[in-house]
Amino acid sequence: MPAYIISDVTVRDSEAFQTYRTRAAASIGLYGGHYLVRGGPIERLEGGWSPQAIVIVEFPDVERARAWYGSPEYAHALEVRDQALSRNLILVDGVRQEG
Repeated sequence: MPAYIISDVTVRDSEAFQTYRTRAAASIGLYGGHYLVRGGPIERLEGGWSPQAIVIVEFPDVERARAWYGSPEYAHALEVRDQALSRNLILVDGVRQEG
């Protein structure tokens, strides 16, 4: 069953963010992940949540998502994370589509 990493990102430093983004993207592919959303325009429909950028990455399953998050490859991206951005990050188990 697919799993999703969902991130609400606020960029702090554009140059460091590009470094983080490049490193994170390279690591995601190694664990079977791919981007579904990567910071497109946001339209608030209800409520008070006003994120600046949303990123959604799909992994084959929760185990692969967790393996990526704890991986040495992603740790390389995390070296610049605090300079590059602040964020909220969640892991969501998907729903199997039948038929």
